[in-house]
Amino acid sequence: MALLTADFTLPRRHFELALALRLDGIVALAGPSGAGKSSVLEVIAGLTRPARGRVALDDEVWFDSQRRVNRAPDRRRVGIVFQEYALFPHMSVRENVAYGGRARLDELLERFRIAHLSEARPDELSGGERQRVALARALVRDPGVLLLDEPLSALDAYTKTAVRAELATLLRELALPTLVVTHDYADAVALADSVGVIAGGHLRQLGSVEQLLRRPADAFVARFTGASLLAGCVVGRSGGLTEVALESGGWLYSTDEAAGAVDVAIHPWEVTLSRDGDGSESGLRATVTTLLVVGGQTRVGLGLLEAELPSASAAALGLQPAVVVHVHVEPAAVRLIPRDHARSSPTSP
Repeated sequence: MALLTADFTLPRRHFELALALRLDGIVALAGPSGAGKSSVLEVIAGLTRPARGRVALDDEVWFDSQRRVNRAPDRRRVGIVFQEYALFPHMSVRENVAYGGRARLDELLERFRIAHLSEARPDELSGGERQRVALARALVRDPGVLLLDEPLSALDAYTKTAVRAELATLLRELALPTLVVTHDYADAVALADSVGVIAGGHLRQLGSVEQLLRRPADAFVARFTGASLLAGCVVGRSGGLTEVALESGGWLYSTDEAAGAVDVAIHPWEVTLSRDGDGSESGLRATVTTLLVVGGQTRVGLGLLEAELPSASAAALGLQPAVVVHVHVEPAAVRLIPRDHARSSPTSP
């Protein structure tokens, strides 16, 4: 597989986008609106010129500020799927795909199962069909790298799950360096091998999903991946466990080593609840504030904390608003982030 390297800075209205990225698989850049995600795609595709830096596909240099190289977009082997697909409404499916080139036209129409839709217009297609047309158009020019800008944002919740699974399969079959930008962390996890969390023009962390969950670089990353954050202070360490007193009351233990003020990051699926606590894993009690049932899971609001457990378990516990529960979290699932580091994070999404 080819290697795309990009290292550049680009002044934006409220910040300077600074990014260094190596792309030899499927990578997702995830972050809130205005984080600079789409600008990264524009720089790679040649639609925006950075202030300085270098962009190259293997030994093929597309941009180099020192050498004054800046290839035009049509001379870069890039296939791009725009947000909401940007299909031409007055053109048929065949004409939309052929706009990118004709050499592989029939092959791609067949490959993406849209040959029977050749004469249809975009407004006659489902969301999944429009996505396949956009992908075929991006690939018809035989690109060396594929860029996708919010590829699932145009879909309703009912359609999204199925289309996301289909897209994930297609991307792996293509075996192209692929960069996906999205504001939805769940989409990033489903589509990519590695996920980068970006905010304020800076890449906060890039790694596997496991690395982001188990070793978040800062409080912003932890929160973006779905963790609840509790403020606390380390009061001691014994037997391989760090004891943290929480500002909101109670305490927790962690296998992480830390000192002083910390933010405690806990993901909802790591939390278990009981009506009678034994105090072995935590000294934390909380009051149920909300209950949200999604499929067979129930998301339980506990003030600053959330828990996610099977709906049958929630029913067996008799959970309802105002019920007081004991909160248990295994020490290995309690992440400690030094407060000075946490405060350097941008506003949460």
